[in-house]
Amino acid sequence: MNPYGGQNFWGFFSVLLQRLTGQLPLNQLPSDELQLLVLIGVVLSTTLLGTFLSLKKITMMANALSHTTLLGIVLAYLILGTATPVISLDPSSLLLAALISAALTALLTQLAKDLLKLPEDAAIGLVFTTLFALGIILVTVFTRNAHIGVETITGNVDALHPEDLRLVGIIAALNTAMIVLFFRQWTMTAFDEKLSFSLGIPTSVFHYLLMLLTSLTLIAAFRAVGVLLVLSFLVGPTLIARLWTDRLIPLLLLGLSIGIGISILGVALSRHCLSVYHTPLSTGGLVVTLIAIGYLISALPIKRLTFRS
Repeated sequence: MNPYGGQNFWGFFSVLLQRLTGQLPLNQLPSDELQLLVLIGVVLSTTLLGTFLSLKKITMMANALSHTTLLGIVLAYLILGTATPVISLDPSSLLLAALISAALTALLTQLAKDLLKLPEDAAIGLVFTTLFALGIILVTVFTRNAHIGVETITGNVDALHPEDLRLVGIIAALNTAMIVLFFRQWTMTAFDEKLSFSLGIPTSVFHYLLMLLTSLTLIAAFRAVGVLLVLSFLVGPTLIARLWTDRLIPLLLLGLSIGIGISILGVALSRHCLSVYHTPLSTGGLVVTLIAIGYLISALPIKRLTFRS
């Protein structure tokens, strides 16, 4: 039985506190806590990468990857020839989808820049709209009975399974390890790519590694928040945090704190609407809306605190 059933907004936090302090049994993982843990894992993965995407001013590439992920998912489904619904593809299939979408997006963007002499933003815009349209066509023609629809685009955090938490946890651990191990290189390439290259840092390697990690993160998050809403997770907490601090490490920590806090509020509000108003709302949609509200509040012309070391 779900201990959060019938709880309102404040009741959700009361039950969560009791669970955390051992006052309620911990022998199972209710759906609300599964949602919360998956969203926290998504926030950890996306905020770490989103910070460097924002600093490198290549969030447009993340936007492209979030769209072309749909094509990667459909191609993986067709290549494997599985009868499993797309929303339930196994992790190995999702990994294949990530590799397909990342490789296609990066390769075609580079070709558009080199052969068509397009600026980077124009090349990205041309590639991601074309690949996204192709993905929609393939969905329409080949996968009508495969349950690709709103859940793939916007996710369904209410239909998650423990396997989703495992996948998100693995990607979050991978991203954390990559950022920690190569923190100096990520920092230098984010702030001055030409200087980094002159110092012997393989900037292209780290650029494409960032693209690959972003694709893996998008794939891991798509069942929870979809291939489009995840873009808000990538840039939202970081943009809010940048309004409050200019230093990198505080930016990372504050962005993570904001993302986790908003995720908790989103799950609590979703439970409140279901229990009190009997209205099931998209938890992912609520979290994205709260991120937008958080940015608007932070952008108000008031005196802000600047974190200092």
